[in-house]
Amino acid sequence: MDFKRIFRGPIIYIVIAVIAVFIGTTLLTSSGFKEVSTQEGLDLLKGSTVDSVKIVDGEQRVDLTLNKADGDNGDKVQFYYVAPRGTEVVEAINAADLKNGFDDEVPQTNFFTSLLGILLPFLIIGVIFYFLLSRMQGGGNRVMQFGKSKAKLVGKEAPKVTFADVAGADEAIEELEEIKDFLKEPAKFLAVGARIPKGVLLYGPPGTGKTLLARATAGEAGVPFYTISGSDFVEMFVGVGASRVRDLFDQAKQNSPAIIFIDEIDAVGRHRGAGIGGGNDEREQTLNQLLVEMDGFDVKTNVILIAATNRPDVLDPALLRPGRFDRQIGVDSPDLQGRKQILEVHAKGKPMADGVDLEVLARKTPGFTGADLANVLNEAALLTARSNAQLIDNRALDEAVDRVMAGPQRRTRLMNDKEKLITAYHEGGHALAAASMRNTDPVTKVTILPRGRALGYTMVLPLEDKYSVTRNELLDQLTYAMGGRVAEEIVFHDPTTGASNDIEKATSIARRMVTEYGMSAKVGSVKLGAAAGEPFMGRDMGATRDYSDNIAETIDEEVRALIDQAHDEAWQVLNTNRDTLDRLATELLEKETLDHTQLATIFEGIEKLPERPQWLSSNTRPLSDRPPVKVPSKIPVDSGLVDGGVESDTPSKPKRTPRPRKTPGIATA
Repeated sequence: MDFKRIFRGPIIYIVIAVIAVFIGTTLLTSSGFKEVSTQEGLDLLKGSTVDSVKIVDGEQRVDLTLNKADGDNGDKVQFYYVAPRGTEVVEAINAADLKNGFDDEVPQTNFFTSLLGILLPFLIIGVIFYFLLSRMQGGGNRVMQFGKSKAKLVGKEAPKVTFADVAGADEAIEELEEIKDFLKEPAKFLAVGARIPKGVLLYGPPGTGKTLLARATAGEAGVPFYTISGSDFVEMFVGVGASRVRDLFDQAKQNSPAIIFIDEIDAVGRHRGAGIGGGNDEREQTLNQLLVEMDGFDVKTNVILIAATNRPDVLDPALLRPGRFDRQIGVDSPDLQGRKQILEVHAKGKPMADGVDLEVLARKTPGFTGADLANVLNEAALLTARSNAQLIDNRALDEAVDRVMAGPQRRTRLMNDKEKLITAYHEGGHALAAASMRNTDPVTKVTILPRGRALGYTMVLPLEDKYSVTRNELLDQLTYAMGGRVAEEIVFHDPTTGASNDIEKATSIARRMVTEYGMSAKVGSVKLGAAAGEPFMGRDMGATRDYSDNIAETIDEEVRALIDQAHDEAWQVLNTNRDTLDRLATELLEKETLDHTQLATIFEGIEKLPERPQWLSSNTRPLSDRPPVKVPSKIPVDSGLVDGGVESDTPSKPKRTPRPRKTPGIATA
């Protein structure tokens, strides 16, 4: 039993209060009379030892004062009687020889006692309400501070994070460094007519380092930094959120220049009027107050708001306009160089073996975010400690990557020989189909060891970061996805349920090719279907179909045609390279896992799929035979240019060397 928790809670105080009330009542009601039985009291009245009698009405009590002590009872005794015996008691008193006579007492209700009886229930309710509010607000000292801001002021004693601790987000760091410079040297910017940005919105997938960038800004800025979560504004009481926004900005204005950081701002800044019933009144009042504070009538405010979200599409347009969030900085998954830098940051303090190459590890983790990469190194360290090793080697890193991508290996899942053979051919079909394509990424690993929810998996990774995908590359992905199912059909003539996830992914890719990417000649370059959303997560009630039934039938036909084409291509390459498929399955049964070197040996001499015919979006648009221009050589950066601006002749302190800009684009899975 946790006695400390009991003593910290309210139970101990309730028990003490009950005991105190009992003791107080006992002391107040004690009158010095010793209680005896009714029979003994009547016998005393018949004797000559009773000096005086007092009869108390209502309580049916008789107090006897004796002229000499009656044994252990003393000279004051009392007894009680029932109503039917009242006549007998009165007759005994009348017949008794009383020196000082008797007296009748009718108790009168005390005013203060009556008042206490009326007020006591309200006092109890008030104490309970006080206790509940104190628990809700985190302590009795904050009971009535509903509208006070819960923002935390980052102090100097907090662990300091700087931009040197952030890697893989060079563009975001540049923008935030300018905010820091503006706060330190506002005259430099005001001299050319620039004004301080009101807000900076950091958006991007989860785990890309948005909160870390805000913490680094706090460490670099040297001004008061208030941090709060968007959910801290939301309360069950209407108007509390708006009051907290006012209090937060009041605190920041009193200590201006200052920075306010709101994490997960989509909790309070969602589109107004969204969802079932037209939205939430409390949240919309909070948002309205936030809009006023960011760009209201007070134009002299020297407070910058930094916010982070991974759902910028659900934010209210009034919140995103210039004058409120002047800058919207995308924080995407890092590229190859960024991943290497992130791995170097998280590798500090971890003993690495001599053969570990973080650049190779960065190539194995395309699409990983900063949080994923930190998790990879942490998993590798845990695996190293678990095996009682001293250095983190490549085997621990490879296993850590597999654990992050597909989950831990399930050693307790034992498959019989037939299931293992089917899995070997299934994964071999994926690998061989991918290796036989002309536009797919290389196969780097194949395993039939159960991991996560999969009985095995084939890893196909790009050699470099890619930001767009061609139609032929998507068709190769479809063929690679259908390779496992086709291998089962060719070898066993009886497909299994193991291809369900492959079919799901292939269908999703094919449908996007038709409805989103305009890669169907029949449908054309038309975006079909509205973006899907959740009732309480965005502005739409769900995906809406903005096309006719005939178009829907055409979409289904085109999707089916793409899947059938991939099925046929996989059947063709697997039948053509059947010997290679059998050899690959044999190797998998013996070794269970094959890396890229072993796969390259097995795939030597395979016959690739012939080039596909040139696709035409329309037969009426003939192809041009003119080739594209040659890519020009890279122009060196002019030392006189500073990130898009021309350096003036006025001498100043040395400029920071600009970081190279990354090529913008859209990352695809």
